[in-house]
Amino acid sequence: MSRIERAEVLVTSPGRNYVTLRITTSDGVTGLGDATLNGRELSVASYLRDHVVPLLIGRDPARIEDTWQYLYRGAYWRRGPVTMTAISAVDTALWDIKGKVANLPVYQLLGGRARDGVLVYSHASGADVPSLLDDVARFKELGYKAIRAQAAVPGIEGSYGVRKGEVYEPAATSLPDEQLWSTEAYLDFAPGCLRAVRDRFGFDFHLLHDVHHRLTPIEAARFGKSVEDCRLFWMEDPTPAENQEAFRLIRRHTTTPIAVGEVFSSIWDVQHLITEQLIDYVRATVVHAGGITHLRRIFDLASLYQVRTGSHGAADLSPITLAAAVHLDITVPNFGIQEYMGFARETAEVFHSDVRFSDGMLLPSEAPGLGVEYDEKAAAKFEYQPRYLPVARRLDGSMHDW
Repeated sequence: MSRIERAEVLVTSPGRNYVTLRITTSDGVTGLGDATLNGRELSVASYLRDHVVPLLIGRDPARIEDTWQYLYRGAYWRRGPVTMTAISAVDTALWDIKGKVANLPVYQLLGGRARDGVLVYSHASGADVPSLLDDVARFKELGYKAIRAQAAVPGIEGSYGVRKGEVYEPAATSLPDEQLWSTEAYLDFAPGCLRAVRDRFGFDFHLLHDVHHRLTPIEAARFGKSVEDCRLFWMEDPTPAENQEAFRLIRRHTTTPIAVGEVFSSIWDVQHLITEQLIDYVRATVVHAGGITHLRRIFDLASLYQVRTGSHGAADLSPITLAAAVHLDITVPNFGIQEYMGFARETAEVFHSDVRFSDGMLLPSEAPGLGVEYDEKAAAKFEYQPRYLPVARRLDGSMHDW
């Protein structure tokens, strides 16, 4: 019987920091799992090396469910982003191994295709409205059928989502960047910005916008109502989700769809939002919500309440997570959309993925497993660099949610 013989935690920084778990069986089959937690990468690496890897050696790699329950229910300290990211890495690597042993792509093990491809959206942004409109035009020319639009609020340096380089990456290489924020300025500016996109390009594509937890519930309700004529696909993270009852207030005042969940790590974090139908899209992702095994449970619960999927897919998730997400997305009946930002050019030197973009959709690899290979020699060229996500302060100097 095959057993887990080795589990290695690999840290590299090709364009940004990534943590990868590589599991090798006694039969010589390897599986890859993503363990990246933006700004806290080494915490997950340590959790894996010091507390999880010793538990894996000698286990049967085929018993994915049992291993998941062992790492989750067998531990007194449950949930949380560090623990669940570590469990996700193990789970994803074991699904990769199972696919290779079966000589099938992972999506076939999950029930096969429920659609031809996975609709994706990418990020258009600009330092002002004209440059945003030019960027939206660029993404439309690339074939995207769904585009997120963000522009810098005039006079506010802490505007979220404005790309400075090839790929949007908010994490800095020093201590956290302290940025100023004005909710009043944002609420005055953002509706007109989104309206300008619709005025120029019309309604033949999906338009999305990320509020990024910046508003109170009543402010979010006002924003959602003010942009109803833009027919947004969704407004993302309108308010911090710790107080889930707050979303009921937003619901009472606007029909703009709501997407939440990229910071959630388990089904318990989203249970109330789903069962009370307080959101329209759940954005939990493979790497932070317990891997393929647990994310599928979240999606199954969501399907009972007409909540659709919209998984986080920023560049701080490695190509391993993107591949795993596409394998899952293409199989679930309540799929909505998948975020897809692309990666820095250096990233492709380390992670070789067969995921393909075509006509506004991503297509999964047909190779056995996930279809991603890790180039350890290339990875050695990119040493880990400490990075922090920014923090936001109001104009009076007090802290605000970033």
